[in-house]
Amino acid sequence: MRRSRAANKALRARRWDVVIAGAGPAGLSAALVLGRSRRRVLLCDTGTPRSWATKRMHSFLTRDGVAPDTFRRAAHRDLQRYPNVVCCPMEVTSARRLSNGFFDVLVGGTHHARARKMLIATGVLDELPPIAGIEHFFGKTVFTCPYCDGWEWRDAAIAVYGRRHRGFEMARALTGWSDDIALCTNGRSGLSQADQRSLTRNGIRIFQEPIARLKGSRGRLDAIVFRSGRVLPRSVLFFDTPSHAQSTLAQSLGCQFTRNGGVRCGQYEATSVPGVFVAGNIIRDVQLAIVAAAEGTRAAFGINRALTREDFERRATGVRRIQHTF
Repeated sequence: MRRSRAANKALRARRWDVVIAGAGPAGLSAALVLGRSRRRVLLCDTGTPRSWATKRMHSFLTRDGVAPDTFRRAAHRDLQRYPNVVCCPMEVTSARRLSNGFFDVLVGGTHHARARKMLIATGVLDELPPIAGIEHFFGKTVFTCPYCDGWEWRDAAIAVYGRRHRGFEMARALTGWSDDIALCTNGRSGLSQADQRSLTRNGIRIFQEPIARLKGSRGRLDAIVFRSGRVLPRSVLFFDTPSHAQSTLAQSLGCQFTRNGGVRCGQYEATSVPGVFVAGNIIRDVQLAIVAAAEGTRAAFGINRALTREDFERRATGVRRIQHTF
């Protein structure tokens, strides 16, 4: 999406109620709620969604099976009704909280915007397993989320890639979709004997041999090929490897984090930094698009509630006090 005239004019205006970093389901949902609340919103996005390889969204009521690009276009059409919401295809490269509680937000590395509140909804990116050529299968027959793609592969021959607790949890989760599951750990599994027994008693085979490559064509997986030459026929692979945040905004602003690496938040997705809210996968909770959208809505409610109370108190008493519940 090219920068619109509205975006160019908006960047020159520089003053906003809210700057939203990230325009996935969380950021888009928040922008809609805040737009309808008559807030001046600058919605910034780099166009690098976690779902870059995904062909269809699932488990999103009324949108089950829709292509992510189609979803995003429909969301932007919804936002066009609200001239107080401006979409800007540029990254929020940095932000700092000023002494008066406002935020100085750097957009695209050159444009400064002043905002009363910030919502970080920049999401995460998946780290693909270190298997040669796996990117050709990702989004077609290699996936991260059984709740998103398990139904399409029910009763199929499923491979799970993962080690230790991650591999165990993914293999266990997939027993709801198939009873033909093979856990491939690409080397030592790191599983306890008790976990190995539990998997085996559930009919899950464990393969600890190093993986050479995936066999298949045009994104369709046929088999896992091990370095020993052994071939394991499989139709689909689900993996659980670490993901990383797309932005360091939360760290740079001083937000607290949980043990699992998510941004710690309290009521209405408020962070430990007054005026900063988060939504979506960077919370590291249930990572579904519909949940991200709900978190964006909750954050927008919290943001508008805080802004309304601040303005009400200022008009009543002449005192400007930041409202923030963490």
